[in-house]
Amino acid sequence: GAQISGTNILGIIFGRTKETLVVSAHFDHIGIINEQINNGADDNASGVGGLLAAAAYFKKHKPGYTLIFAAFDAEEMGLQGSKAFVANLSGNPVIIKLNLNMDMISHNDKGELYVCGTFTHPELKKYLTINDAKIKLLTGHDNPKTGHDDWTDQSDQGSFNAKKIPFLYFGVEDHKDYHKPTDEYDTINKDFYIRAVKAIITVINNYDKNITL
Repeated sequence: GAQISGTNILGIIFGRTKETLVVSAHFDHIGIINEQINNGADDNASGVGGLLAAAAYFKKHKPGYTLIFAAFDAEEMGLQGSKAFVANLSGNPVIIKLNLNMDMISHNDKGELYVCGTFTHPELKKYLTINDAKIKLLTGHDNPKTGHDDWTDQSDQGSFNAKKIPFLYFGVEDHKDYHKPTDEYDTINKDFYIRAVKAIITVINNYDKNITL
């Protein structure tokens, strides 16, 4: 295969244990196609914004788990950034308990944010409680019985799942601006986006609070 070069950007907040949660979002997009710029506001500037908000939150509120904040490159080329990251873990003392991945979390008019990952790991369901009636955290995009598309390998969580690492993937359903030049700041739903990010931080917190040291 052709060589590609990319850059993953990682930040770390040390907790009280070496056990680690990886909070992730990809920062690449599909680029310029037919001389049109695709900025990717929802896909995936929204996830990167969520990543930065979570990092700012946990900098102020020290976590129990160690948190790695990973901005992955080359997701659109087949999850290459996250694949390189997990390949690098072999022989490394990092114990990853969970990947929380955000990819497209700002463009939904129904207040619906999907969380994928509880089909394989039903024990993760209990962490999905949030205090916001205007956001619905919906499961099902990983359960073959629901008739929904399976999103397990649709974004960087797939690289973790391939190594049997549990994951929670947050995302919205495809919309008319998906992979189009119209995926711009003007077409995202700002109120939903803020609520979605807060909900995701709440879920990370719920998981973190359940730590046994």
